[in-house]
Parts: sequence; structure tokens; C-alpha cells
Amino acid sequence: MERGKFLAGFSLAAAAFWAAAADAGFRTPESLIRNVYAHYGKGSAAFSNGLPRDEETARQFFDSSLRGAWIALHDAPYDFLVQSPTWRIGPISIAIPRRQFDQTDVTVTFDNEGRAVTLNFIVVNGPDGWVIADVESPHDSLRMFLVQFRR
Repeated sequence: MERGKFLAGFSLAAAAFWAAAADAGFRTPESLIRNVYAHYGKGSAAFSNGLPRDEETARQFFDSSLRGAWIALHDAPYDFLVQSPTWRIGPISIAIPRRQFDQTDVTVTFDNEGRAVTLNFIVVNGPDGWVIADVESPHDSLRMFLVQFRR
């Protein structure tokens, strides 16, 4: 009987650990990017409106220095992650030109309504997994964009 209680307690503790780990970050830079763009497809309403601007999403996808700015974004003229106010994105290509300890650059290219888009995600591996530290477009960065349109 004691062994059964121990195993049940261990299972409960393991489930709590994995649930907490799922709150923030991803296991690989590639999975982080794929999960970002899963919100820009055609499908359920929850996954077709772009990356949500709520606290839970910010904690899961962004490092602590970007979370507040992501939530506070207001009246932006376009969605930075697709470089347009609307989207119909094609297949996403992911390349990793540079890995450096706990920071990785991830180049993402895709077609958005007939226009080629290339973004460089700077992702960091923290205690909770991989999260976005910044995103660079040819003309701007996500950090500067968020500051400009902060509430």
C-alpha cells in the first residue's frame, strides 16, 4: 500500500512539474517558431487571429523584458510577426544561422499574400525553455515597434 501511495504522489508531483514547465518557453527554437505561426493559420478562431496579447501568451512566448510591452501593444498599424495588418501566409522556412550558448538566431521566411517576408528571431534558452528576446525585420525590431505603440 505504501508503494502505491508513493507512486501516486510521485505521479502527481511529476504532473505538476510538467504543467509548470508548460507555462513558459519551448523545448527547441524550432518548436517556438512553429508555435508562434500556428496562430496565423486558417482554422479555429483561437488559432487564426494572430498571437494573442494576453499575459499567459506573453509568459509562454517572450522573455521577461518583452512580456509587458507585448501585452501593452495598442493600435499598431500592422502585426509585426507577419509584417502586415492581414495575412495568408504560405509555408514557413526555418534556418538557424547561429547558435551561441543560450542564444540562437532563427531566420524565418514565408510568403504573406504574395509578398516575401524574412524575419530574424533572437531566442534565448532560460530556466523555462526557449523564448523570444527580439525579432528583427529589415527595417525595425520588435522591441522598437512595441515601444512605439505602447499604451
